[in-house]
Amino acid sequence: MKKALIHDWYYVNGGAEKVIQSFNNIWPDFDHYALIDYLEDKDREVIFTGNNKKTNTSFIQKLPTSKSNHRKFLQLFPNAIEQFNLNEYDLVLSSSASIAKGVLTNQNQLHICYCHSPMRYAWDLYHQYLKESNLTGIKGIYAKYVLHKMRIWDIISSNRVDYFIANSKYVAKRIKKIYNRDSIVIYPPVDVNNFRLVEKKDDYYFTGSRMVSYKKMELIVRAFNKIPNKKLIVSGDGPEFNKIKKIANQNIELLGFIKSNELSQYLEKAKAFVFAAEEDFGIVPVEAQACGTPVIAFGKGGVLETIIKNKTGIFFYKQEEESIINAVNEFETRTFDYKEIRENAIRFSKERFESEIKEFILSKYKSFKESKENLI
Repeated sequence: MKKALIHDWYYVNGGAEKVIQSFNNIWPDFDHYALIDYLEDKDREVIFTGNNKKTNTSFIQKLPTSKSNHRKFLQLFPNAIEQFNLNEYDLVLSSSASIAKGVLTNQNQLHICYCHSPMRYAWDLYHQYLKESNLTGIKGIYAKYVLHKMRIWDIISSNRVDYFIANSKYVAKRIKKIYNRDSIVIYPPVDVNNFRLVEKKDDYYFTGSRMVSYKKMELIVRAFNKIPNKKLIVSGDGPEFNKIKKIANQNIELLGFIKSNELSQYLEKAKAFVFAAEEDFGIVPVEAQACGTPVIAFGKGGVLETIIKNKTGIFFYKQEEESIINAVNEFETRTFDYKEIRENAIRFSKERFESEIKEFILSKYKSFKESKENLI
């Protein structure tokens, strides 16, 4: 079968790109499409597993400032994704947290969408997005109009997908709520073999993420400011880095951006990984568990499916400083089986993901092909 793989955009090597890497491991002969592609060579080498096949990009790629801020062209995204002519492909696989699932296909093609989430800034994060972007006045009115139109297009384009795969039960519920579509859950790939089980932990807590508001890194830092006898090491860079650096007390060490091998070393020796975001899945908490490191996490979203309460971590249920402090104090009273924590992470391995994805897609393609033959 001739195959196309459509991703929203390529500009960082994040969690969604780990899914793309696994797709390429299974089938290295995909033709690739995305709104934009600004990947650095070192990231491209990893994501495309050494295959330097060119990504077909949309007209957004040619617009000024699309590299620095492609999201400013949001109102153009539906038109851009619909310009791809995919008529030559038997299988269209979309990797979508925003726009990719909206490509145009016909009745002779099978379209399967791996859905990281329906576009959150248009749905469940709509009001938060407007508030944090400080969109008021005429700009606010226009932004609301654009997002209203995006919601309409998002629902219409969901009918272009033959099968949805959700990255968690949490996202599967969102797909059902917004699109009224059922989905199968196949958890994302976590390269657990890149992380060692370390049972001798050092006396520090660790957190790491891109420093944007919804990751709640500032909240974690503010909480540890109030417990100066607890050391916190923070990795990550982003728009909020300087603001967080200014408020951090002496018990908090900010590393900035670190490489993946350094990240694993900090995860391996941390007494606990602290996670305060509401994520659809959350790869880093699983990576921490692969090191035998327990997780202190906000008890909402995908972490409820990846962390076993009081066995591989503990939860707090309000995104508030006191809630995190209470969870840290509770954590200090507990003991954990580090081997059991790693065993829990193994069930989210990359090998498991690639096996499940391949089996599902081949099964659906076989059924699709047989149904076409029966019509002849």
